[in-house]
Parts: sequence; structure tokens; C-alpha cells
Amino acid sequence: MNRPIRRSPTRGLPLRAVAPNAVTALALCSGLTGIRFAISGQWETAVLMVMIASVLDGIDGRIARMVRGESRFGAELDSLSDAISFGVSPALILYLWSLKDLPRLGWLCSLIFAVFCALRLARFNAAIDVAEQPHKSAGFLTGAPSPVGAGLAMLPLYLWFWTGMDFWRSPLLVAPWVALMALLMVSSIATFSWSSLRLRTHIRFEAIAFVVLLGAALISAPWHTLTFLCVAYLATLPFSVAAYNRVKRLRGLPGATVPEQTVPAPATEPGALEP
Repeated sequence: MNRPIRRSPTRGLPLRAVAPNAVTALALCSGLTGIRFAISGQWETAVLMVMIASVLDGIDGRIARMVRGESRFGAELDSLSDAISFGVSPALILYLWSLKDLPRLGWLCSLIFAVFCALRLARFNAAIDVAEQPHKSAGFLTGAPSPVGAGLAMLPLYLWFWTGMDFWRSPLLVAPWVALMALLMVSSIATFSWSSLRLRTHIRFEAIAFVVLLGAALISAPWHTLTFLCVAYLATLPFSVAAYNRVKRLRGLPGATVPEQTVPAPATEPGALEP
């Protein structure tokens, strides 16, 4: 007598896996909405949508690790969201704002930015199983993360918002700047990884006070503050390169032991895949 085949009940997707992916999807929606506001000429709202996408992108990976909801699906979704929110969306916003007045070269620079952002994400997805990653093992990133690259590319917009000078809207200025930021994203320059920074106990209060002041500045004078943050980040590049070269020299010395850091992958680039 044939026994009936018992089928195990289908298990649903646990909530802890849904939550971080939902945040990533919201980041994607925010980035795409920025394009919609750019089409209607609402430039400040368009930039704000990209900024919201960067905040959401910064917390989705942390939420996934907190609730133990990491998955390969989430990492791939995060990469696609980053390519659109921080590659396609800023490129189109800048093109509609300024680069359309220089049709061929302006569109070329917009294409370069969007494509280079996608190439950066693809490069790090492909390197997920590579054992030897010198920058990551030393606690550094390679090039500017895609949310940072998007923020830097829109620096002329911030300056235009709070100065009102049409000089910052000139495509002859914006086009080379966008291309330069695209190159920074795919470059091999060692940049600081915030996830590897460790604060000393006696300066934690000062760090909290600085974060509070930064938040207040972003609320009261957002474009001035974003301009300051962009300039400050660019100013750290020579120091990050020098710090990485120093670590590399120490590791090359006979008898020198520099412990490798296990740096948790930042949620911004791309999810759990960024070295």
C-alpha cells in the first residue's frame, strides 16, 4: 500500500530578512524620486531625496546585522539600489540642472558618472571571494564610496543654493567636476573607512557633542554644511594615502608585525560586499 507523501509546510520569509530589504527599497524609491523633482525643476527637493537615500543606505546594512537578516539577495538589491540612487539619479539631476546646456560633452560626463558608479559596485561584488585585499585588511576603502561620490558630484549645486551665483551652474565647470568625481569612485586611492575608526574613551563625549552640532548645522544651514563636509572629505585624501603607505611600509619591514584589521563591511558600498 502506497503511503501518501507528506509535504513539509512552506515556511514564510522571516521578518528579520524583510526589514533591511524594505529599507533598501525605500532608498531606491527616494533616489528615483529625486529624478522626478529634477524634471519639474525642484532642485533642492531633488538633492534632498538623494541625501535621504544615502541615509537609508547607511542604515540598511546595520539593521541587517542587528537582526541577523543578512542575505545574498539583500546584498545584490543594495548594489542595484546604489547604482540607481547614487549613479543614475545624481547624473540626471546634474544633467537637467546644468549639463544640458552643453549637450554632447554634458551627456558624456553624466554617462561616465553613472557607468563608473556601476563599475565600482561590480568590481567589489566580483572581489567578494578574493582573499587578498590589501586596502580592506589595512582598514581602508578603495576610492570614494558611491554615496560619497554622489554627494561630492553635487557640490556645485550646494554652492549655487547658498550663493545664488550662476557661475556654479556653468556646464564648463560642472562637466569636468562630475568626470573627476567619477574617476575618484573607480580609482585605487586608499580612503578612510569610517567603520574602522575607534574612539578613545576620554573623547567620546566630545564626539557625541560634535555629532549633535553637525545635525543642528544640517537642519539650520544644510547647503553650507554639505559644502563643508565635501571640502573636509577631499582634504582627508592626502592623509589617507599617506596613512596607507605607512601601513604598507611597516608590513614590508622584516620582523615588523602589523595586525590586520577585520573591518566590517560598510552598509553603503554595497551592503555587506564593500571591502
